[in-house]
Formats: sequence, C-alpha cells, structure tokens
Amino acid sequence: MTSAAAEGVAKTSATPSAPRGRKSVTGTRRTVAALFLLPALVLLGALVVYPIGYSIVRSFYDSSGDHFAGIDNYRALFTDDGIRTALKNNIIWVVFAPAVATALGLIFAVLTERVRWGTAFKLVVFMPMAISMLAAGIIFRLVYDQDPDKGVANAVWVGVHDTFAQSSAFPKAHPGRNSPLKPDHGGFLTTSPVHTGRSAALPLVGVAPEQMPDSAKKAVQAAAEPGKITGTTWQDFTRGKGVGKLGAVDPSELGYSGMRIEAVKDGKVVATAKAADDGTFTLPAKADGALLRLPAGNFKEPYNGVDWLGPSLVTPAIIGAYVWMWAGFAMVLIAAGLAGVPRELLEAARVDGANEWQVFRRVTVPLLAPVLAVVAVTLMINVLKIFDLVFIIAPGSSQDDANVLALELYRKGFSEGRPGVASAIAVFLLVLVIPVMLFNMRRLRREVRR
Repeated sequence: MTSAAAEGVAKTSATPSAPRGRKSVTGTRRTVAALFLLPALVLLGALVVYPIGYSIVRSFYDSSGDHFAGIDNYRALFTDDGIRTALKNNIIWVVFAPAVATALGLIFAVLTERVRWGTAFKLVVFMPMAISMLAAGIIFRLVYDQDPDKGVANAVWVGVHDTFAQSSAFPKAHPGRNSPLKPDHGGFLTTSPVHTGRSAALPLVGVAPEQMPDSAKKAVQAAAEPGKITGTTWQDFTRGKGVGKLGAVDPSELGYSGMRIEAVKDGKVVATAKAADDGTFTLPAKADGALLRLPAGNFKEPYNGVDWLGPSLVTPAIIGAYVWMWAGFAMVLIAAGLAGVPRELLEAARVDGANEWQVFRRVTVPLLAPVLAVVAVTLMINVLKIFDLVFIIAPGSSQDDANVLALELYRKGFSEGRPGVASAIAVFLLVLVIPVMLFNMRRLRREVRR
C-alpha cells in the first residue's frame, strides 16, 4: 500500500504543469480578454493618444504647418501678454476655486447632518451639477448684469445701498438759459447774494415730469417775508412750444420737493433749508448777504451697483459661478466620507471636554483628510481646463482680463489662426495636469495598501 501511494505521488509529480500565461487572474484567456479590450484600446488611441502625439508634433511647426519652428511656439508662452495673463488667472483659479468649493462642501456636509431637512438641502445644493457649463454661464451673465432691473446681484446690492444712502431724485437737473445759477463743485451757486425781505428764484431744467418725485406738487412763487429770505426752486419747463415763461413759475410746473439749499458766506455754510413739496423754502435773517448754493448731493447719480464683469472683478465673479456649481459635488463626496467616520471617536472627544469647534477641527477634519484630498485634486484638474464659464460670462470688453489657458488655446487656434502656439498651450496644459494626476494615483495606491 505504501508503494502504491508512493507511485501515485510520483505520477502526480511527474505530470507536466499547465502552461502559464494563457489565462488571466479571473480565469479568462488572455486572447479573449484582448479581443474584448481591443475596441476600447482603438478608441483610446484615436481619441487620446493620437491627439496628444499630434499636438506635440504640431507645436514645433509654424502657423502653416510646413516649416519647423523649434521652440518658438513655447517661447511665446512666456512672452505673449495674452498667454501670460491667462497663466496668471489659471494660478488664481487653481489656488482659490478648489479651496473655496471644498471648504463650502465640508461646511454643508457637516451642518446638514444636524438638521431634519438635510437631505432636501443637499438636493438643492447639488442641483446645479445637473446644469451644463453653458447654461450656468448664461444664468450668471444675467445675474451679474450691471442694470439692477436685470441683474440679481446688483438688485440686491442697490437695495442694501439705498437703504442707508438714498440717491437724488434730480441727477440730471441743471440751470437753463439766463439762469441766476452757475456751476460750483458738482452743485450750483447763485451769481449774486440774497437779502431779507426778498424772494429768490432758483429755476432748473433737465428732469422729465414723469421722473419727478411722487411728493412733488405744483410750484408756488414764495411770498417775501420781513426778516427772512424766501424762495422757490422748481422745474422751469412746460411742455409745448411757446408755452410758459423762463424764470417765472408757471401753473403746470412742479417744485423740486426735498431740494437742499445752503446759505454760504465767506466759504462757510451759515444756514440751510429744505424745499417743501411745492418747491418753496425759508432761510433765517443770518443768511442775509449770503450766496445760495444747491449742493452736489442734490444731483447725485443713482447708484447702479457693482461692475461685477469689469476688469477688476470679472475673475472672482466667474469663480463664484464655478463654486455655485461644484460646491454640491464636494458636499456629496465629503458627506459620504463623513458617514464612515466612527461616531465613537467624536463622542469620546466630547466626553473629554472638547467643544464642537475642537471636535470639528481636531477630529472630523483629520479623519476626512483623504476625502478632502480627493475632492481638492479633482477640482484642481477640473479648473486647469476651465473654458465654458469664462467664454460665456466674461463680456468682450473684459474677456482679456478674465482669460485662462483653455480660452487662450481656443483664441490662438481659431480666432488668430496660430495652431502652432495653440498646440504648445495644449501641451503645456498637459504638463501641468500630469503632476496632479500622478499625485492622485500615488495617494490612491497608498490608500489601497492600508
């Protein structure tokens, strides 16, 4: 029996092993696996590998593609003003956009865990992700419109501003022909002093009747009073050719309700008055011999808000639109990571006397560090190729100031007819993205090993 067993072992050991390399780890033959992968590899080569290779080759040729240009196209990356502005803006994007979006996503994810309607809030915040960049650009082009009647941002801004500082109702008012007023530092000053017991006339024109204040009433010629200076300031204009008399109050003309009048002696204001609804006003006797001034505050232009899409604010404004879209993406990923955080650690920190801020800063954030890194790196790669929002939101007058590398690539390749420089920008963008991708891959491998 022992010899039979030994013989069986010998036969087993003598049996040749199956050829290696014919099957994959999953048991599928390598040839079959290669056939299934072939269509994907062909597409990958046609849509990724070939364009990259062609762009690298094309970047060394001139605009016509017939003559070798060496590194001239790459030299333009650091000498062309448009490309340098685009590079500067890309740095701003990479530094601020991912950081702000990730921070907001973290705050939203942590706070929504403590409210009943957290799911609904997450849905609302994540909803912009369903909107294309083109649609979001159109939306925010309207949001940032300079006209407060169209742009939501300026409508809110103007509403807040006007709550504390009302603008004048007479921004276009000015003296007419043969007026007793002359310009004075944004306002108007009488050409001769006034005296007690007399009535002063301060006629102005330039305000349409429908733009007069609702409180304005028909102007009245102020009666002279002993020991006082009286007067009238009004809209000295009556519609209709040959109707009305200049410098005199006509029945259909309206008083400048609320107009401020100052009595000035030797450069100092000695008395002030405010016009009634019918335009009349009264000054005390100490204003005798003074010049009457309508200060510049009476003619202050209406506040039209902030020029969001102007040269100085256009890049932060577009970054705000990007954050509106991608904060929901960051929130969802961070919330998923937060769901895996052991609650015992948080409770242990609270039992040890830590307040909520300390728990958040010293426990929650460190435990979420891998997830935060994933979100930040993903957004960094995304903003390096940002194009749609900048192209749609920035108006033509500010597009040079909001320029980014992807937009400059488009402009150089299609608007300016310089495909060599455009290819160099594309290669440069690839070089910028590769380190970020390698960092992400190394971090993912470390996570798998753990």
